[in-house]
Amino acid sequence: MFATIGIVSPADMGHAVGRVLKGGGRRVLTSLAGRSARSRKFAEAAGLEDAGSLNGVMAAADLVLSIMPPASALGFAREAATAMQRTGKRPHFVDCNAISPATVQEISRVIASAGATFSDCGIIGPPPGGRGTGATAQGQATRLYVSGPHAETLKELDGNGIAIKPLGVEVGRASGMKMVYSALNKGALGLYTATLITAERLGLTGELMSELGASQKAIHERINAAVPWLATDAERWIGEMEEISATFASVGVTPRYHEGAADIYRLLAASPLSAEKRETADRARSLEASLRIFAATLEGRKAAE
Repeated sequence: MFATIGIVSPADMGHAVGRVLKGGGRRVLTSLAGRSARSRKFAEAAGLEDAGSLNGVMAAADLVLSIMPPASALGFAREAATAMQRTGKRPHFVDCNAISPATVQEISRVIASAGATFSDCGIIGPPPGGRGTGATAQGQATRLYVSGPHAETLKELDGNGIAIKPLGVEVGRASGMKMVYSALNKGALGLYTATLITAERLGLTGELMSELGASQKAIHERINAAVPWLATDAERWIGEMEEISATFASVGVTPRYHEGAADIYRLLAASPLSAEKRETADRARSLEASLRIFAATLEGRKAAE
């Protein structure tokens, strides 16, 4: 059914998903108009075909996957709906972004107004075929949780490092799954980082890490594996924390935990380490070195207030 698939955009996750789908024998398109040299490099490495414009993607694709920072998701859906009207083609549109159920329902209405079918998708796990850690490094596929009236049709994408996980016909369930999972996963990393910066400011980093190594080994290992390089993802994760906060508030749970996590990721995004990318980050840098930079950024921010 989905012989030609459009991926927008071909960044860390998007190009990896596109590579897997192309490896399954499908034609995979993207639009590189206005994209960075990094995205162009990713698209070329994945073998994605440049359709030249969003109109070109919409005109040729049977299925379009929106994979981008959450703050861009609704705006892109509006652009996609306009492109559908211009081209007269209405591919099945799947929002795969880290957004709240309320946001994805608004996107669903935008796509429906253009006359196209829609599915909700939440991606959990690192990009397929990437390095990853934990369960994914042990062979677990990248999970695409999907929901909506047409979500069952996406089962044909299952395989080659992608696992399709249907969650029923209600739009918002897949995004809700992404929200609660990321609330624990990336929310915990924000808490760890806030605590470690506090320990650094108190001169207690070594003592805290020694105690965690003795009494909380799993947390100790995760901190060392992730925190030194969190600044590479921090800017993208701010919007995700805001969407999680909105999700919590919508069901009467305090949004403040993840509002705080968003503030920590803003701090990391303001640090010099945010200039690194996943593929260029200094993997030899110690946790302690990263914390000194984060603490200095905080000191600078406070001095400027």
